[in-house]
Amino acid sequence: MPNPMPVRTLFVSDVHLGTRDCQAELLASLLRRVRPERLYLVGDIVDLIAMRKRAVLPQAQQRLVARLLRLARGGCEIIYIPGNHDAAFRRLCGLKVHRVRIEHRMVHATADGRRLLVSHGDEFDTHVRIAPWMLALGDGMHQFVLALNRWCNRGRRLLGMPYWSLAAALKRRSGAAQRYVAQFEQAALHQAAREGLDGYVGGHIHKAGFRARDGVLYCNDGDWVEHCTALMEAPSGRLQLIDWRGEVIAVEPLVARERQAGEGVRGTVEVSPEPQ
Repeated sequence: MPNPMPVRTLFVSDVHLGTRDCQAELLASLLRRVRPERLYLVGDIVDLIAMRKRAVLPQAQQRLVARLLRLARGGCEIIYIPGNHDAAFRRLCGLKVHRVRIEHRMVHATADGRRLLVSHGDEFDTHVRIAPWMLALGDGMHQFVLALNRWCNRGRRLLGMPYWSLAAALKRRSGAAQRYVAQFEQAALHQAAREGLDGYVGGHIHKAGFRARDGVLYCNDGDWVEHCTALMEAPSGRLQLIDWRGEVIAVEPLVARERQAGEGVRGTVEVSPEPQ
């Protein structure tokens, strides 16, 4: 494999370590292909909720954890922002554990001077107008589809075929799922605009993508149980979605930027207080 590609910042979320659906080998494959200066782990990295019922930590997942710790020891700045499935770690916010910094939310400064709110995204669940019974039904169906996804890709591996997400393909055809995503995006964009920021980066909904509204940029880095995608910041500050092979699958849209490149403090991150 060629030398890893230098990356200014990498955003990864929803790995769900401790479950059968975690695609640890594919994430490890990406981390062999890129070398980030800063890595944000944007929530639900460990699925503590699922692990209460049954903990699944095969060697591939253990090796992934070891690789992340090696990155931290090697000088990569790693910031862990807990999500709803690893919310217990929020009690450690403000601390460093094995050189991994734990924070509730952050404001990230890109190389071109933009300031982006970074959080897991579960705080926007209250803004999504979907009946509780539909959420419960959707969660049950999601678990069923993930099981199908495992069997589908087990067969593809036996045939020498690459990973493909059946779960993601089915979700794209669901009108209810699309409405949920749209409401989530609107809530995130509104929060970033309310705080006077240039954009938002999160995970939570397992749907990677970009959206721009009124000069504010929404970015979702996806997940590592279905889509196997991450958000990458290039040295120029441009944001791109990449898959587990490191291939670019989407580039941020051009948006009107109130803050021109070069304004503000470059290359820094700051803790963002919780909104009142």
